[in-house]
Amino acid sequence: MAQPHTVVIGAGPAGLTAAYELTRRHAPVDVVEADDVVGGISRTVEREGWRFDIGGHRFFTKVSRVEAFWHELLSDDDFLLRPRMSRIHYQGRLFDYPLRAGNALRNLGVWEACRCVGSYLWARVRPPADQSHFEGWVSARFGARLYRMFFKTYTEKVWGIPATELQADWAAQRIRNLSLGAAIRGALLPQRGGTEVTSLIEEFRYPRLGPGMMWERCAELVVKGGGTVELETAVRTVHREEGRAVAVTVDGPSGERRIAADHVVSSMPISALVRAMDPPAPTEVREAADALRHRDFLTVALVVPAEAGFPDNWIYVHTPGVQVGRIQNYGAWSPEMVRAGGTCLGLEYFVNEGDELWSTPDPELVAFGTAELERLGLVRPGSVTTGYVVRMPKAYPVYDEGYAEAVEVIRRWLAEAVPNVHPVGRNGMHRYNNQDHSMLTAMLAAENILDGTDHDVWAVNVEEDYHEEGGTGSADAGRGEGGTGRAAPVVPRPRTAPVGDRSPTG
Repeated sequence: MAQPHTVVIGAGPAGLTAAYELTRRHAPVDVVEADDVVGGISRTVEREGWRFDIGGHRFFTKVSRVEAFWHELLSDDDFLLRPRMSRIHYQGRLFDYPLRAGNALRNLGVWEACRCVGSYLWARVRPPADQSHFEGWVSARFGARLYRMFFKTYTEKVWGIPATELQADWAAQRIRNLSLGAAIRGALLPQRGGTEVTSLIEEFRYPRLGPGMMWERCAELVVKGGGTVELETAVRTVHREEGRAVAVTVDGPSGERRIAADHVVSSMPISALVRAMDPPAPTEVREAADALRHRDFLTVALVVPAEAGFPDNWIYVHTPGVQVGRIQNYGAWSPEMVRAGGTCLGLEYFVNEGDELWSTPDPELVAFGTAELERLGLVRPGSVTTGYVVRMPKAYPVYDEGYAEAVEVIRRWLAEAVPNVHPVGRNGMHRYNNQDHSMLTAMLAAENILDGTDHDVWAVNVEEDYHEEGGTGSADAGRGEGGTGRAAPVVPRPRTAPVGDRSPTG
């Protein structure tokens, strides 16, 4: 019996994982990617010998099959074991991150630290009445004072909306089972030999030339396995007949063409997938698609002498008055990302496509980023020698009011109208997944296609444990660990005095 033919939309981690899983079992696959490079938000950008991530992408996971996949694609020699270091820049001071009691106390001062604890205790007695949004949810668990200091500014930079408009679903997904009380107890009275929590990762694996080398290799293996990977090829239409998708019309360098399909795996934004349907989806489904929003991402990469850099992999910028949200030091991720004698600092801005910052010409953005870097006191004036700009649209699905209902409307309709269309990945499901979770949805979708299984890919990343507890944690791509993303760092339950770790992006 012939294997089904699958069209995979998108050549990011989810799309390429699905394609590889299908081709390794000799199923025919065509991958189409609108961009001119593979990897999606997990690509590695190269400019004149300088390499940088779209966010920073630590490689660690609790999913054994994902870890095996990584090491199947790249040799052990291609993975570096890197020390993890990050700090928070707040009001001219650098706080260790994960937060450490002594460092935080010195930076805050005894009086301010006592006020933060008092605010937390008050929140336990009189929690906010409305915890449906991010501000109420976090304030109830950490107190209003710590919320304003370590959550509000950064979160609102990331999402571009007041924290009261960001739904608590996002916080609940990214800040699971966390307790400031436990953090304080763990920081001041660490329990030796405790088994409840393995909080944070002090080291992580990282491809020596950045995460893009993994997805470039994956694309090569898909082609070697008989599939195709076409870049600069956008999906125009997903054709459906008699309750199934039957073909996809794409527009690439050679013009428009129609590709017959037994199945479609889609990592394109789920809203765009709905708009591509022919015949069109019902009005309420198209309205749900129109209601979904994304946050876009812009990196200003600035080259400085090696001695002008800092030891951190990245620094979160919680300081008000500047627009930069996080700063990567790519040389601290891998020495092979930078040229001899220098390093590259990536200033990350969370924007909306078409807004003033997004539309600013590259030379002006380089000057703007340089001024912010100097204003923060992270480099001396005159240290920046050159710079580059990379824009990444639709980096983060926004969890605003009504998003969950909109996703559910679309999900339900797709399952009924086109059950052979399989949404996967962050944008494909409008879910703030990390890289490993996006890959797992693709693996399960491939099994559904080839084995007739009924895996629920929507159940991935809804477990109730914190990503970095229980051993190996989560493969955070980001944007930031962000891509990345990747919004505010948080404080998980501790094992020892160091506490906290969460990325925005992912």
